[in-house]
Amino acid sequence: MDKAGKTVALETLKGVFGESGAVVVTHYTGLTVAEMTKLRGMLRKDGAQLKVVKNRLAKIALDGQGGDAAQALFQGPVAIAYSPDPVSAAKATDEFAKENDKLVIIGAVMGDQVLDAKGVESLAKLPSLDQLRGKLIGLLQAPATKVAGVVQAPAGQLARVVAAYGSKDAA
Repeated sequence: MDKAGKTVALETLKGVFGESGAVVVTHYTGLTVAEMTKLRGMLRKDGAQLKVVKNRLAKIALDGQGGDAAQALFQGPVAIAYSPDPVSAAKATDEFAKENDKLVIIGAVMGDQVLDAKGVESLAKLPSLDQLRGKLIGLLQAPATKVAGVVQAPAGQLARVVAAYGSKDAA
């Protein structure tokens, strides 16, 4: 890679570390091209991406973020999974790692915080941003539905009483 290519790659990695909710660091030794493509597809479906990185450039791009613990994650053949949502990348990578033992999750960088493999697994168990939005909308709509039911109830009861008297008089 020439100097201009390294500069572009470094700026791209700085953007990734700055804008991503979480950057999951993995070792991918032994994965075939088809398996990597499947992983990229799973990540893309959740709004995340996978990138194979040079360790030296990743350490420079971290720029002290996460301290020595973050620097220690970047050893060996490393691929990073990242997304704006902290949960999406962790969830897809954890799911793929469970079905394919060749992908090893090393840890993750979330801002200045560094997670180990167990931390990434815990992060993957959290609901995604879309799931949280759905739950929040459901909670907000529930009181409105209950209020509408309570307001309609007296009118419904009155209609049933009138109908009962009407059928009683008809008989």
